[in-house]
Amino acid sequence: MKALILVGGFGTRLRPLTLILPKPLVDFANKPMILYQIEALKSIGVTEVILAINYQPEAMVRFLKDYESKLGIKITCSQETEPLGTVGPLAVAKDKLIDESDGPFFVLNSDVICKFPLEKMIEFHKAHGGEASIMVTKADEPSKYGVVVMEETTGKVERFVEKPKAFVSNKINAGIYLLNPSVLDRIELKPTSIEREVFPKITADQKLYAMVLRGFWMDIGQPRDYITGLELYLNTLRNKATSKLSSGSHIRGNVLIDEIAVIEDGCTFGPDVAVGPECVVEARATLSHCTVMRGARINKQACISNCTIGWNTVGQGACIENMIILGEEMYVFDKTACNGCVPSS
Repeated sequence: MKALILVGGFGTRLRPLTLILPKPLVDFANKPMILYQIEALKSIGVTEVILAINYQPEAMVRFLKDYESKLGIKITCSQETEPLGTVGPLAVAKDKLIDESDGPFFVLNSDVICKFPLEKMIEFHKAHGGEASIMVTKADEPSKYGVVVMEETTGKVERFVEKPKAFVSNKINAGIYLLNPSVLDRIELKPTSIEREVFPKITADQKLYAMVLRGFWMDIGQPRDYITGLELYLNTLRNKATSKLSSGSHIRGNVLIDEIAVIEDGCTFGPDVAVGPECVVEARATLSHCTVMRGARINKQACISNCTIGWNTVGQGACIENMIILGEEMYVFDKTACNGCVPSS
């Protein structure tokens, strides 16, 4: 079985992190976000993952060399010469997706984090006998999204409604699909939206079905949702794998600290914090609702809240808060206060 992961976006909303790395390689809870998807696919028997690449292909190729043998799954690339939307990459990768089994294949958006109930999705797809399955999740504010109207008992999709003013459904596209090879015959090699151009055609033929995702879900492609996704993910670890979380008198709530991070005395962590490998957090620093990525240094008495700290240094006594993202080679000077600003690299 094969899968295609859409990794071609520029990741502009997570800049300056994505000026250095493609978004799928940016760490989430201390490892590249795309690994969560690849590991989930491997666990249910997918034998080959195809990465639809456009931005920074060299970095993705290096990623392949490092992780293909470690994960024990074949990883190949399909490179676009120009951005082709959410379905054009399937046309580029058509020859890679079709094999002698003529079985369905997965398509995933690279910045989605959830429990990935992929085995249940395979069972659902086989049971309804349609041409395509999409995973949907419930939204608290569906008017902000395009919603999926479906039969609740069968899952058959009836129509899509873009940002409805009146309530018609609270189900939104979760960015995970299971498609029969026949879907590829509906796709042209041009910039195309699978949500707006392909799925409505399959719906008209009554061959599109939606499976409701149980549990947490988040598109972590922008700063606020990245932090929210971290909170949801760490809460899942609390319920399923508590031993992975850090503990101690200096920990409040759910905190994930890599075993080779250096933590000095008097620090306070939490809730909802991830500290990556080779990080140094000096004495009496305070961190909450934030990620500190590999190799970063947080100096004494610094305070960080609701931020993403890349590969850099936060000075002594500095206060960084309100959705700031720091990328490579950025230094926050001692006793500097930053609230909601957008630093340049």
